[in-house]
Amino acid sequence: MKTRRAFSVATLLIAACAYSSWAAGQNGPKSAENPAPWPSRPVRILVGFPGGSTPDMAARTLAEPLSRALGQPVIIENKPGASGNIAADQVAKATDDHTLGVVINGNLTSARLLYPQLPYDPAKDFAAISLLTTAPLVLVAPMNQPGGAEFFAAARQGGGQWNYGSVGNGSVAHLGMELLKSRAKGVAPVHVPFSGNPQVVTAMLGGQIQMALIPPGVAMPQVRAGKLRAIGLAGGRSALVPDVAPLADAGVPNLNLEVWTALVGPAGLSRAAQIRLGQLVPGIIRDADTRQKLFAQGWQAVGTSPDGLKSRIRDETALLGNIIQTRGIKIE
Repeated sequence: MKTRRAFSVATLLIAACAYSSWAAGQNGPKSAENPAPWPSRPVRILVGFPGGSTPDMAARTLAEPLSRALGQPVIIENKPGASGNIAADQVAKATDDHTLGVVINGNLTSARLLYPQLPYDPAKDFAAISLLTTAPLVLVAPMNQPGGAEFFAAARQGGGQWNYGSVGNGSVAHLGMELLKSRAKGVAPVHVPFSGNPQVVTAMLGGQIQMALIPPGVAMPQVRAGKLRAIGLAGGRSALVPDVAPLADAGVPNLNLEVWTALVGPAGLSRAAQIRLGQLVPGIIRDADTRQKLFAQGWQAVGTSPDGLKSRIRDETALLGNIIQTRGIKIE
C-alpha cells in the first residue's frame, strides 16, 4: 500500500515538473532559444503597386493560405508609387513586428544604383524571407503594328515620335527597354512611366504608347483577346507563354530579363517572425494549389529560403547595374 502511494506521489511530482517546464516555455522569460510567440495580431503586407497589378495578385494569392497557417488575418495594403519604393520604404521603417512587404526586383537591386536620395538601404534595411515568383517579360504593341522583325523596322521609322511605357523609372521593364534599344539599333522610343502595368495597357490601348515590356499575366489576356500584339519574349521560351517566340527570333539577341516578387520584412523583424515565415512561406508557394493559381496569373512559383533570395539579389544587382552603367541611366 505504501509502495503504491509512494509511486502515485512520485508520478504527480513528475507531472507537475513537466507542466511547470512547459508553462515556463510558454510564458516565461523570452530568450534567443525561446522567442515570443508570433504573430500576436493581424499581419500587414504592403504592395507598392495598384490592385490588379501582378505583384498585387501574387501577394493576395499568398495571403489566404498564410493567414490559415498563422491563425491571424493577413491584410494586403496597396501603396503605389515610385516603382514600389514608397511601400518598400514603409516596410523598411516598420517597427510593429507585423508589417511585411511583397516587393519587385528593382526595390532590392537597381533602386540604390539609380536614386542617390533613396530613403532606405536595400542591403541593410530588410530581412529577406523568400523569392516568391518569377516571370519573363513580353514585348507588346498595338494591333495596328506588324509582328516580328517588321515591328522593329516600323519602330526605327517612328524614332523619337514613338513612346514606350513601364511601371516606373528604374523598374526592370524600364531598364529592359533601354537594353532593347541598345540591342536594336535605331529603335529610340521615349520612356513614359506609369504607376502599374494595368495603366501601361490602358495607355497602349489609347494610343499614348507604342510598345512595352510587361509580364505575361497582364500581357496575354490582352493578346488572346486580340487587343494587343505579342512581339516576342525577353529570354528563351517559357511554359508560361509557349506560343510566344523569343525576341532573338525577331533580330534582338541577348535580352534575358525576368520580373520577380519577394517577401521581405524590416531588418528589425523579430527572430520568431523570421523563423516562422521562413518555415511556412516556401511550402505555401510550392503547394500545388498555389502554384496553379500563380501560373494562371502568369507567374512561375519559386519559394526559396532567405539565402536563396539573397543570392538572387546579388546576381541581379550585378546584371542591372551593368545596364545602368552602359546606358548611362540616371534618375534625379
